[in-house]
Order: sequence, then structure tokens, then C-alpha cells
Amino acid sequence: METLWFCVIALLWLGYFFLEGFDFGVGMLLPVLGRDERERRVMINTIGPVWDGNEVWLIVAIGATFAAFPGWYASLISTVYLPVLVFLLALIGRGVAFEYRGKVDSVRWRARWDGVIVVCSWLAPLTVGLLIASTVLGLPIDAEGNRVGSPFASLRWDTLLGAAAITGYALVHGAVFTALKTEGDIRLRARALALRLAPLALLPLLVLLLVVQVRSGSVWTWAAAILVALAAFAAMARLALGREGQSFALMGLTIVAAVTALFGALYPNVLPSTLDPAYSLTVAGAASSPYTLTVITWVAAFGTPAVLIYQGWTYWVFRKRIGTRHIPPVHVPSS
Repeated sequence: METLWFCVIALLWLGYFFLEGFDFGVGMLLPVLGRDERERRVMINTIGPVWDGNEVWLIVAIGATFAAFPGWYASLISTVYLPVLVFLLALIGRGVAFEYRGKVDSVRWRARWDGVIVVCSWLAPLTVGLLIASTVLGLPIDAEGNRVGSPFASLRWDTLLGAAAITGYALVHGAVFTALKTEGDIRLRARALALRLAPLALLPLLVLLLVVQVRSGSVWTWAAAILVALAAFAAMARLALGREGQSFALMGLTIVAAVTALFGALYPNVLPSTLDPAYSLTVAGAASSPYTLTVITWVAAFGTPAVLIYQGWTYWVFRKRIGTRHIPPVHVPSS
């Protein structure tokens, strides 16, 4: 049961990185691909119906960790609480900005909220990347699972590499998604930008996987890491041919293989100790009681299909491309 929930949590993080990845990417690229107000509204509208639903995966991932592995949750969150705080503030800032940018018919007003969207869209993947890298690469925790050192103990070159890896993936994923969901000039610019960014932006992810595999990889996690490189190359090759849908699917395969390689190398640990391997938290040692795991398994068995069906239906309803011709004039609610 403990191994099952370890896999479930990895799956939840996978869903979050795939769905919220393009969400963050669109926000990061807002001033780059959106050259005027109409084009920026097109970009925001590509994620408008789904961005808040994508965050459900994060909430469930954190909640599942708390329920299934309270020791993992307590040691990780308390050790990296500063990045977690920045991450939460970034999510709040994005949400407020999406809702408020159209409330006043003012160029300056919209520009300020657009700036909030951009800054928060960069901060969120950087900090969540640091969080996941800290989980996989380890933290300075003692035998009781407490942090040893300063609140910045999680900031190391390898965890910062993890932050860059998730951010780079989100940047390319967002450009591919924009090319998939838009038409006209925005689509062409997004496609060209993704092709230019990919070699540099995806490099940190490949280096991170190499570091993790050298330290604690196995044959099958090495295979997953190699698949990441192959899928990313294939995604860009299909994008160059104008096959945005296939490229988007291959970007999904890229993150599937990456999460598999990372969490596969982590198992059977859930949080390695960089002080002494004997202090590492393991799947068996950090798990809740068998009764608790059984209860949350039944809850997940009934709740998960409903969430998947609803979210899938949302994406189906809003599947069509949009362009500037679909954007009506600015409407400001009456006071």
C-alpha cells in the first residue's frame, strides 16, 4: 500500500507539471508573444477556462502526501518553507491578476497586472522545481527528520538546477501550447519561439536527469531519462512541420518520462538525507498506518474518476483555436 501511494503522488505531480506547465509558460511569454492588448487577451483566454482547475493537481498532491506520508510532508515542507511561501504567493498573485486585469479600462492598470502575471508565472515554476529537486536530491535532515542548518539550506547548485529544469520545461511547453491553441501571427511566432528556445531551455532538465541517474539511477530509470531526450527532440521535429498537437503530446511524454526517472531513482526513499543516508526517510518509515492508507485509497477510488471526467470535459469544450478575431472590445463592469 505504501508503494502504491508513492506512485500515486508521483502521478499527481506528473499531472501538475504537464497541465500547469503550459499554464505557467503562457504567463511567462505573455509580453513576448502578445504584442498588443488583443493578442495578450488571446493568450490569457487560451488558459482562462482551465488554469484554476489545473491547480487541483497540486492541492491533491500535497494533501495526499500529508495523508499518506506525514513524515515526508512534515520534513519537506518545514525545511523548504521559504520557497513554498514564495510559491504560494506567486499562485495567489497570478489568480488575482487574471481576475483584476480587465476590471478597469486603463492601459496602465492592465500593464501592471500583466507584470504581476509574468513575474508570478516565473516564480512559481522556479520554486516548485526547487521543491521537487530537494525531495529527489535530498536535504540536510537529522535522524528525527529536522533540518540542520539555515533556512536557505535547500539552496544548492543541484536543487537550483532542478528549479531551472522545471522552468525551462514550462517555458517551451507554454510556447507549444500557445501554437496549438491560437491562429494567425501568434501561432507562427509561438512555433518559431519554441523551436529557438528548446535547445537551451530543456538543457537543465537533461542535466538534472543525468545528475540524478549518476547518483542513484537504475537500468530502467536510465531508460526513462534517455526517453526524455528522444521525446523532446521528436516534439520539436513535429513542431517544425506544423504538427502542434503531436508536439504537445510528445512534450507530455517528455514530462512523463522525466517524472518516472526522478521518482524511480528516489524510491524507496521519499526524502534522502544529505548528512547521513541512515537518516533518510523511506516509503515504509514515513507512511501512515495501514488503516489510514486503506481509507484514503477508497476515497481516491471514488473521487478520482469524477475529477478526471470533469477536467477532461472542460478541455474538450474549450478545444478550439482562438485568435484576435474572437476577442470583443474591452468590457468594463459597471460600478
